[in-house]
Order: sequence, then structure tokens, then C-alpha cells
Amino acid sequence: MMAAAAAAAALSVTACGPSSVAAATHPPASRPATAKATATTPAAPTSPAATPTPTPAAPLAGKTIGIDPGHNGQNKSDPAYLGRMVWNGREMETCDTTGTESDSGYAEAAFTFAVSTDLRADLIRDGAKVVMTRQNNDGVGPCVDRRAQILNAARSSVAIDIHGDGGPVSGRGFTVLEPVADGPNDGVIASSLRFGADVHAAMLADTSMPVADYYGQNGYISRNDLAGLNLTTVPKILIECGNMRNATDARLMQTPAFQQQLAAAFTAAIVTFLSPPA
Repeated sequence: MMAAAAAAAALSVTACGPSSVAAATHPPASRPATAKATATTPAAPTSPAATPTPTPAAPLAGKTIGIDPGHNGQNKSDPAYLGRMVWNGREMETCDTTGTESDSGYAEAAFTFAVSTDLRADLIRDGAKVVMTRQNNDGVGPCVDRRAQILNAARSSVAIDIHGDGGPVSGRGFTVLEPVADGPNDGVIASSLRFGADVHAAMLADTSMPVADYYGQNGYISRNDLAGLNLTTVPKILIECGNMRNATDARLMQTPAFQQQLAAAFTAAIVTFLSPPA
């Protein structure tokens, strides 16, 4: 936001002196010459210049934000790559999966990348540097451990893993997945839980997606089996934005308007999390 500074114009005031000299009561026989009166103009007073209103800094200026759009658009084309085993901080897990999709065939990878692209634009507008674990939806990977490494190496101020769930068709809603201490992430558990609460609140305030009625408790669940959370050294949560197997959620999740709502909610949560305490 920009504030215009008003420039104060100097005021010019002219003071006038007497217009004539009073005549003598009895004119003398020989009248001496009289000096002509001269009006004087004092220096014009000036008003002090108005103090410019400071332009507030962008709320995320100087911050680096990490975004992990879950999966990738061509993951299904390379099952051998996806099947590689990687260390997730507690145990071995597969490199990645193809992700889920709606009944109409809308892929989770396409959804996560669309939301992440909107989120990146919002964050850049607010002054942040943004690091994403993938730059398009046309590739394979990277593996889940590598995604954590990318965001850690960037020294992200905070990071978010964006997903869509493939739950039972009768279930609706979002869930915030929070880390459990596993060693590498020990120092960011408290901050991650605080960020998770900010995301949860923003989802309820800024989107039409309810908390999940089939997974977790009141929209939260702790997970100790995910590399993205186990290996993080920066505050981070993973969010299942809705259930892509549920017809109502899937319809919402495919619309650009809802995707933009999600991005705005995540931006609000990030700004809240990184704002200094009042």
C-alpha cells in the first residue's frame, strides 16, 4: 500500500504601511520638503512542511516462505522412481505416490499446484521470497525427503505442504497434519503447532470448507510417519484441504474461486504467524 504525502504551500502575506503623512496645522512660510512614506513588506511566514505518512512495509518483507505442492503431474508415468525407498526420519517410506483424484479424474497434483501458484502470487505481493519444491505440474518427484531438504536449505521462515485427501466418499472437510518430535524436527514442534492453529483458524474464517468429519479430531491430527514433517527444521504443517473422493468437496476443490480462497487463507495464516506479538 502506498501513502501520498501532501506538500504544504507557503502562504504569502503583504503588510501595508501608512498611505500618507499628516499635514501641519499652520503651514509655515517656507515649507520644508517632506520625505515620501514607503510601505514595508515583512518576510512572508511559511508553514512547516507536512510530515509524510510512512509507507508501511509489506507484511512479509524479508521473509522466505516454503511451499510444497503435493505429488507431481507425471508421477504415474514412473512407478520405479516412486517406489524407491527413502528415510523419513523414523523409518523407510516410498519416494512419493501419484496422489488421489476426484471421480471426474481431477488429479490431486493439479489441485495442489494450482493452489500453490495462487499462494505464491499472494505471498510475493506481500513482500515474501517464495521457494517451491516443484516449478510445474509436468514432471516426476522430487521424493518426499528431498522436498523437506529444499525448504530447510532455503531457511524458510515457515512452510506449508498442500494436499487433497482421498478419504471415504461420505467424508467431508479439511485436516491440519502436525509433526511429532522425531529428532530433526525437535526444535520446531511448538512453532509448527502454533502455525497449525493459525491455518485452522484461517480455513474456518476465509473458506467454506468445514473441518473433517472422518479424519482426525476437530480438524487436527498428529503424524509421525511423513518425511515432510519428520525431517523439517523449519515450522511446517501439512494440510489436506478437502476430500477429493467426496462429491461436494471435489466440486469446490476444482473451482478457481475456491483455490484462490485457500491461497488467501494460507496467506492470512502466514502473516499472522510471522507478525510480531502485539
